[in-house]
Amino acid sequence: MAQVILDGVQKVYEGNVRVVEDFSLHIADGEFVVLVGASGCGKSTTLRMVAGLEEITAGTISIGDRVVNSVAPKDRNIAMVFQSYALYPHMSVYKNMAFALKLRKMPKAEIDRRVNDAAKKLGIEHLLERKPKALSGGQRQRVALGRAIVREPACFLFDEPLSNLDAKLRTTTRAELKRLHQDLKTTSIYVTHDQEEALTLGDRIVVMSDGRIQQADKPLEVYRNPANRFVAGFIGMPPMNFIDGRLESSATGLHFTGGGFSFDLPRAYTAGLESAARDAVVLGVRPEGLYLRPGEHAPQVTATRLTANVVEPLGAQMDVFATTGAGERIVMRCTAEPVSAGEPLSLYVDLGKAHFFEPGVYGRNLRQAATATA
Repeated sequence: MAQVILDGVQKVYEGNVRVVEDFSLHIADGEFVVLVGASGCGKSTTLRMVAGLEEITAGTISIGDRVVNSVAPKDRNIAMVFQSYALYPHMSVYKNMAFALKLRKMPKAEIDRRVNDAAKKLGIEHLLERKPKALSGGQRQRVALGRAIVREPACFLFDEPLSNLDAKLRTTTRAELKRLHQDLKTTSIYVTHDQEEALTLGDRIVVMSDGRIQQADKPLEVYRNPANRFVAGFIGMPPMNFIDGRLESSATGLHFTGGGFSFDLPRAYTAGLESAARDAVVLGVRPEGLYLRPGEHAPQVTATRLTANVVEPLGAQMDVFATTGAGERIVMRCTAEPVSAGEPLSLYVDLGKAHFFEPGVYGRNLRQAATATA
């Protein structure tokens, strides 16, 4: 095992196409870090630079105590699991898992031990004599994992390894991956566009956009305290509601107006927002921070009247897609109760879950910004 350090890493292609910009991250020994973002954000390129499959333009990458900028992929002591599995179709499961060890001229007894140990951990010991064409997608993915495990690398690299599996199998395999990491405790870097995978798998998640790190923190911290509007909108499903408006000083603290919303923000909830008074801001509230009934969650205020457009029952909960009197579309996730499309409703905002951002795609979370500069 080993720590992985990326310091000021950049990747620029011909024509000054900047794919990764000033990427700096310290991944601790044994940590599971997930790079998450939309297609084209630079996450896979970053992973490939760690693997040595892409040459870096600037900066340094260290694995353990060694800078590996000029080290060949085979000498970096890493193991990579690909989206496509990349199994040899003419070889049995055993031979696929043993292939890299045979290239190292490892003794047969040690190869047997490693392959059988990995197969047992993954529950595929009964498949060792089969060929890939006789395996399901989930079984092939386990073989690909096993081929990485037997190498006992300093670091695992995962490039969207579950994207070819169906939804149910992704969920079960995700749980197995987490259990496997808890067992092996090997430093791991995992790339995905699926925020649910990121939130459930990572010790830390790194949200990327336009080749830059937007926020790197523990999953719940990123969810509860997004650094900027992009992170707030990308992490969470259904996504956070955003309402353009203004903050103005009031006798009790601050007052927000915009998009059909109008409510006082008591002084207990104005920390970091005072300098934004009289400025345009963006109110951000996750669907579970909005309610149809008072008294369930405090503190909260009645924000506006709205009309239900679509109601999606989810068992104990429901998603209500609605429109305010000003035409603002919002979604709330609340306790299931009888609600019909077209029904007029009262909306309650949980002030403890309200965020205020600067305008713009990457507008800062004003409370987070105030804490960072304090």
